[in-house]
Amino acid sequence: MKYTLLGKSGLKVSELCLGTMGFGTEFGWGANKETSFKIMEAYANAGGNFLDTANRYTDGTSERFIGEYMQSNRDHFVVATKYSLHDNLTNVNASGNNRKNMMRSVEESLKRLNTDFIDLLYLHIWDNLTPIEEVMRGLDDLIRQGKVNYIGISDTPAWIISKGQTLSELMGWSQFVSLQVEYSLLQRTPERDLIPMANHFNMTVTPWAPLAGGALTGKYLRGDKGRLPENSKRLNENSTRIAKEVVAIANELNLSAAHVALRWTMQQGFKCIPIVGATKVDQVSENIECLNLTLNEEYLSRLNQASNIDLGFPGEFFKEDGVKLVTYGGFYDQIIKR
Repeated sequence: MKYTLLGKSGLKVSELCLGTMGFGTEFGWGANKETSFKIMEAYANAGGNFLDTANRYTDGTSERFIGEYMQSNRDHFVVATKYSLHDNLTNVNASGNNRKNMMRSVEESLKRLNTDFIDLLYLHIWDNLTPIEEVMRGLDDLIRQGKVNYIGISDTPAWIISKGQTLSELMGWSQFVSLQVEYSLLQRTPERDLIPMANHFNMTVTPWAPLAGGALTGKYLRGDKGRLPENSKRLNENSTRIAKEVVAIANELNLSAAHVALRWTMQQGFKCIPIVGATKVDQVSENIECLNLTLNEEYLSRLNQASNIDLGFPGEFFKEDGVKLVTYGGFYDQIIKR
């Protein structure tokens, strides 16, 4: 694996991020401790250094497994964890984006990870309650305390993130370097505003579910069983049509559908590091093989057309010929775009 810079920081991370939500069996599925260690070993041996977890993954077991595994080589790994989701149903402030939960959650994560610092801390999901000013000041304090090195944000509206980035620039606080959102051939709506926003602020996008829970691997087309319920939107008529095109291209290339789907996310013209989960050791090497693939323009066009979405207003409005004419005076095609 090669390495890339995370956002506008100098932090070097691998091209694929290892998702660890499946480390532990508390949720009724996942890998036990021995298998989780083997997965991390295989990933590290392939050059991987970027691990993604959260305080709530398998009730904290994911963080504990990572903490135990990396003790002998802590500095090799870039560990990303998250705060916001509840971990105590008897405490009203043990969830959300507020400063009290932020500080409490980070302290608990540090204990489970058995480390003095978190490389990358994400706000996990926007709670629609906490002022962004409170969030940005709290995150900056954690960085100044040496408990966190970098910050990111996940599952939050673009306008809120933009406000936070601008506020932090004005106040001299640390800014987000990474954006985590659901993004795949079955979920392209972040292209409406989240991804353009990330591009503007030079943030790396780390998509979760880049294989749409396995729907883009082709296994459901074969009738194989998985965790997705039959009524999942990832298995509806439109999603099935897209998955069939992925499989068709994979067959033409004599590769797996997962390789095609993963590589598509990495060739969309913005900084992108897919988060790829694994509960079996062989899944690691299989997913890494996608890095040897480069989709040509024909395949990209077929995939983009099959999964095309309506950008809504004002995205579609800007694309109208009449709007381009009155806005650019007929010179649109002669202007070199940023």
